Amino acid sequence: MPKAFRNTLLSLRDLLASAGPLAFLGLGLLALAYWWLNPNPPKTVIVATGPAQSAYAEFGKRYQKALAADGIDVVLLPSEGSSANLQLLRDGKADVAFVQGGTAARQPDDADELISLGSLFVEPVWVFYRTPATQETGQPTGTPAPSRRLGGVAQLKGLRVNVGTSGSGVPNLVDRLLEVNRMEPGAVRLSHLEETPATVAFLAGRLDALVFVSASESPMVQMLLQTPGVQLLDFAQNEAYARRLPFLSPVTLPRGVVDLAQDLPPRDVRLVASTTSMLARADTHPALLTLFAQNAQTLHGGAGWFNRARAFPSMQHSELPMAQEAERAITESVPLLQRYLPFWIANLIERMWLVLGILLAIMLPLSRIVPPLYQFRVRSRVFRWYGRLREVEDQMDTRSAPPAALLKALDELEAQAEKVSVPLSYADELYALRNHIHLVRKKLLRAQAADEPGGVQQQP
Repeated sequence: MPKAFRNTLLSLRDLLASAGPLAFLGLGLLALAYWWLNPNPPKTVIVATGPAQSAYAEFGKRYQKALAADGIDVVLLPSEGSSANLQLLRDGKADVAFVQGGTAARQPDDADELISLGSLFVEPVWVFYRTPATQETGQPTGTPAPSRRLGGVAQLKGLRVNVGTSGSGVPNLVDRLLEVNRMEPGAVRLSHLEETPATVAFLAGRLDALVFVSASESPMVQMLLQTPGVQLLDFAQNEAYARRLPFLSPVTLPRGVVDLAQDLPPRDVRLVASTTSMLARADTHPALLTLFAQNAQTLHGGAGWFNRARAFPSMQHSELPMAQEAERAITESVPLLQRYLPFWIANLIERMWLVLGILLAIMLPLSRIVPPLYQFRVRSRVFRWYGRLREVEDQMDTRSAPPAALLKALDELEAQAEKVSVPLSYADELYALRNHIHLVRKKLLRAQAADEPGGVQQQP
């Protein structure tokens, strides 16, 4: 091994030995902080959606695809609907869920267990009915078709109406609508089929009307809006409903918004709508909340049938406390680091920067001991031979050992000194040792010459 390379390795060894304890301390504190803060999110998150073919299920798939780009596996948990989603959150079986506004009365502990990521979209109350069904219930048949259109909930009296399963939250909403219209519970023949079987029964004539509470993205709603012979109930009193039921808002389905070429719908349709929010458990990892809130800006920020661009996500209509991550996503731009770094790296830095600053403040003063320690280690390789040199000199002064043995000890000491390697900045220490060995040898030779018979003491 070349001597220069060997000297370099020795210098690195001394440096590592000097700075190693400090480095291990810093790494240990960093590992402890990482374990305590847990900055990176779990790789799997459970999202409660809703029935198949519903808007919740469709949006769930979009979030699943969006978060997959950041390495998060979104497990979609189908349910009966909004009420079931709320219960799944309360039971800890889901981390995030879509929940319709006014679905259920808030339990006392919801404010501690659940948080909101904002309102995402409106869900109109869609009441679809078949035109022949209105004729069977006493509607005038000799008048033009437009007069046979239903214009209020009260006109559903006596019809066979499906309102969905109890877990969807729609039955509770329909009960409220019937109540404000002073209709007895038995005035409408209600059924509680799931969306798909109910739609099949409706199209087959076994049901007169369907009630959905869903976003316009629902494939079932899209299909029924374009089905011949199927009409959409016009809530002529939608403003009054919004005043009587605070969780509802008046909206209008504009003429032609479904299909401009076919002019569907052929006129503006007044509706009432609730606002759907994304709720999460309060113990859900903050990084996951950030991902959902940021992706909500893209998935729900565009213009829709009932809103203009950037109207959603919104902090309005929130029945639960807003998550800080959601507030930042709605009110602030994307953090600088996330624009140029992968999410997991940017998130790690953002959540660890305070700890890194504290560690730096602690380690900087401690790092001052590294240069003296390094200097001591290098110089000790030279100075430890001074002890042997002093021992030889003491034996020479006390004449406790013969001169020949002492000269041999000095030769061995000099041979050892020649093998010592130090950085160039400490070479003066090594050369000083070799010079001092030479001085002791000269002194020993003078003393030996003076002790010989007829010897003359040499001048130094």
